[in-house]
Amino acid sequence: MSATRPLHLAAEIGGPPHFDAAWYVELAQLAEHGALDFVTLQDSFARPGLDALAVLSRVAPTTERVGLVPTVTTTHTEPFHVSTALATLDWVSRGRAGWLVDVSDTPAQARLFGRRRAAPAAALWREAGEVAEVSARLWDSWEDGAEIRDISTGRFIDRDKLHYADFEGTGFRVRGPSTVPRPPQGHPVIVIDGTAGHSGETAARHADVVLVRAGRPEEAAALRERLRTRAAAHGRDPDALRVLAALTVHLGDGERPLDPGPANGPRTTAGGARPHYRGGPGGLAELITGWHGAGAVDGFHLTPAEPRRDLERLVNGTVALLQHRSRFRTFHPGGTLREHLGLARPANRYTTAGGVR
Repeated sequence: MSATRPLHLAAEIGGPPHFDAAWYVELAQLAEHGALDFVTLQDSFARPGLDALAVLSRVAPTTERVGLVPTVTTTHTEPFHVSTALATLDWVSRGRAGWLVDVSDTPAQARLFGRRRAAPAAALWREAGEVAEVSARLWDSWEDGAEIRDISTGRFIDRDKLHYADFEGTGFRVRGPSTVPRPPQGHPVIVIDGTAGHSGETAARHADVVLVRAGRPEEAAALRERLRTRAAAHGRDPDALRVLAALTVHLGDGERPLDPGPANGPRTTAGGARPHYRGGPGGLAELITGWHGAGAVDGFHLTPAEPRRDLERLVNGTVALLQHRSRFRTFHPGGTLREHLGLARPANRYTTAGGVR
């Protein structure tokens, strides 16, 4: 990776459930102050709390630049509704929406809905890929300029610019078109934790941003190269894939010498959990600079151990140091999340196909 390749940084703003929108607004605005690419809000049917997508829709009008990426599971949900909800978030945020794709794999979560039993991970991630595919088709089902809004003739839509998705998945069928016009970004940015085998295949085929869990830069570099190779095998441009190392950060103990050896700080945990860094903002800046400079990753997705304290120290400490050393930008380069990430707006498949319906 070129040393001049932009560094991308994102942060999680979840943690213990809060039922006050001001909490999430404060954290998102702090991340925006640090020019982070995006914030995520994790969600799961296994935990109590507010719906992540609805919360970030509330956060959208209180922010201007930072990307907003809620977790939306593809299990026990209707693909059509997933697609339209994410398109709506992209509209209300003026092109800053993303989608952290996840699945629900436990019997307890299945019982919440009572419609089907829990399924193996392979089947769930195959279904997740199908939902990502049909969502992209639904986002494209309105061509740009399909809205006429001609009061004199009473025509609101150019029906020649609407298209049917006509998609049949393993367990669902969607005809379309969408009820929401094509999002400002064309497609909201798709984010997937792609470390595991089943999610990795879905990520290589569909994700714009892939999160990987690695305790050493060499391990992260191998995961990145594997994902790029698999993306190319699916006919994708591997340079359009952003791979971020997922790291939990605990910045409450002050500065301490970095651990010796190639790990350069993070400690791994059992069971596939995120590696974690414990130390000060300066040490974290060194870790980020080392991994990115070595070409191991395109950036980092950082989860504060204590959201308010650690995000503040991340932005005003680590990010400020990176900016001072010209390692990270001081402002957002554009208005949309795709522009922050250096990703092109996808062409509409129906327009490029000559408008075949």
